[in-house]
Amino acid sequence: MTYRFVHAADIHLDSPLRSLALRHSELAELIGNATRRAFVRVIDLCLDEQVDALLIAGDLYDGDQTSMKTARFLAEQLRRLDQAGIRVFIIRGNHDALSKITKELVLPDSVKIFGGRGEAIAIDRAPGHVPVVVHGLSFAQPHAPDSLLGRFRPVVDGAVNIGLMHTSLGGTPGHDLYAPCSLADLQATGFHYWALGHVHKRSATEGTCAIVMPGMPQGRDINEAGPKSVTLVTIADDRSIYLEERVTSVAQFERVSVDATGMDDWRELVSAVTRALENQRDAVRSEHLVARVRVTGATPLAWRIRRDSDLLETEADDRASVIGSCWIEQLEIACRPAEQRSEASGDPLIELHRLIEDDVLDSAAFQNELAGIAEEIRGQLPQECRDIFGKDEASFREAVARLARDGAEGVMARLEAPGEGA
Repeated sequence: MTYRFVHAADIHLDSPLRSLALRHSELAELIGNATRRAFVRVIDLCLDEQVDALLIAGDLYDGDQTSMKTARFLAEQLRRLDQAGIRVFIIRGNHDALSKITKELVLPDSVKIFGGRGEAIAIDRAPGHVPVVVHGLSFAQPHAPDSLLGRFRPVVDGAVNIGLMHTSLGGTPGHDLYAPCSLADLQATGFHYWALGHVHKRSATEGTCAIVMPGMPQGRDINEAGPKSVTLVTIADDRSIYLEERVTSVAQFERVSVDATGMDDWRELVSAVTRALENQRDAVRSEHLVARVRVTGATPLAWRIRRDSDLLETEADDRASVIGSCWIEQLEIACRPAEQRSEASGDPLIELHRLIEDDVLDSAAFQNELAGIAEEIRGQLPQECRDIFGKDEASFREAVARLARDGAEGVMARLEAPGEGA
């Protein structure tokens, strides 16, 4: 007597690699195929649970794609649902509005893609079952600066009303404002379930009006860390709603911190990195761990770690391969020397370090020159990688300053660090 469906959003099929750090060919292949593999898991979930429908709340694609390989893959997967009698309801989000495939691809009749005007689709159910109506509205253009709520069809009395909308709600850090609305606005509509999309982090508000942002089925870089999922929804004939988060991510990005405080032996450091990776591998809920390892703390090895960061990353790669299904996406060095020598000592390296810190890095001339170089480099990067320098002027300046300080520390490391075995 229940009505069950899987709610997914922000799949971003065949999204291009967005991290320059994925230079390892096997890791790049894993991440490059991860959105497809996660989508297959979504389809498998629908079949295994024998649900009534799959709801996709926008951004099925990643943008203005022209590859028909993506189209063929999608058609094959949706055909599996069609053969099982499972309906599919899709709205276009800001990325889908750019995609030619969305408008040109011929899909099974069981797939409904909502247009730019609000529609309400009544579900055929056996006598005695509570009526269900699915409402949807797609983005007609890549941007939707105003609320879309007023364009939805009114509630159908006596039925369970389910709405699909792509929205940033009241605004979320890292996301532009799209189709803004509040939780109170959604609750006031009289709908029983709002299937939302756009924000890549899961959130759920339960009650007589359940409002769910399922997140995304697969993260694409370290800024989309953590397990990724869809939501399995069960609506009973008494209109009670039960939500289940189901993890679908193939690869799970995680930040792994290693505290090197007090360590003065290289092998001890490598052992600490290994333990941290093992612990994180045990904790992740996905098939693969993709780790960004950050070494922190005050240690006598600080300068050597910076000088030989390539060696430490190789050691980490080796330990990760032994652990299995574990990958190093990047190594970050944020440790510092255990003891700072007095500037009164007359040490020329101390004086050079002070000169770089006080007179070079903070000078306007240096910062402007560095910004110009960074702008030139950014202009030569693929579009999807340009955010590594920040998304606005403030974050751009901050990123460039951080890179300059890291570079300065690297230079000092090579001057300061003792030789092997010293």
